Amino acid sequence: MERVALVTGASRGIGRAVAARLAREGWAVAINYRVRRDKAEELRDALRSQGCRAVACQADVADRAAVDAMLRTVRAQLGPVSLLVSNAGVAGQMQFQDLAEADWDRYFAVNVKGAYHVIQAVLPDMLHAHAGSIVTVSSMWGLRGASCEVCYSATKAALIGLTRSLAMELAPTGIRVNCVAPGVVDTDMVQVLGPETLRELAQTTPLGRLGSPEDIAAAVCFLGSDQASFITGQILTADGGFIL
Repeated sequence: MERVALVTGASRGIGRAVAARLAREGWAVAINYRVRRDKAEELRDALRSQGCRAVACQADVADRAAVDAMLRTVRAQLGPVSLLVSNAGVAGQMQFQDLAEADWDRYFAVNVKGAYHVIQAVLPDMLHAHAGSIVTVSSMWGLRGASCEVCYSATKAALIGLTRSLAMELAPTGIRVNCVAPGVVDTDMVQVLGPETLRELAQTTPLGRLGSPEDIAAAVCFLGSDQASFITGQILTADGGFIL
């Protein structure tokens, strides 16, 4: 049976790198996006030109009906999902006293409830197969607090708790649940910090550089693969030693 992976938030950044690497490793890949249809279809077409099976699927992970519709499309076009990479997320910087309730709700709706939606949506097929792998994408800020990113850090800490608890719950079924916690990665999401701040962050990182999306993709794909068949409930921090 062909291995099928669903990567949420895969039109750009880390998700895009994960989807591309999984395709190169022989997975059929569902590329989830919310608004950047152009980038998702660009990746889909590039992967297909390399002989990979890939589909682009629109859904806001905060919308359960949209997630369920996406899963029906993935099953019909590729088959049941055996690897879920719950990567979709939103981020931003602001002081806590300036954080609007609507922003708080949106962060949790996407970063935490979005993971809840997609995991519940793929679980029936995984439970039926008594196999499967789920990889959540948190952040080093979920392990260590970040000034002016209280809400983002709180959502990423919640994902770590979800990962560890769900791993214990699902272990008897043969389904593994792990998490990657990236450091500062050179994506569109962090470019808003500006070049001076990014240089400072690179200098603060013991390895002396920012991470690349491909660095994180390597960690995610390892945890999702059979090479990690005896690993579950773990948080793999890929941050260049930032929070040693």
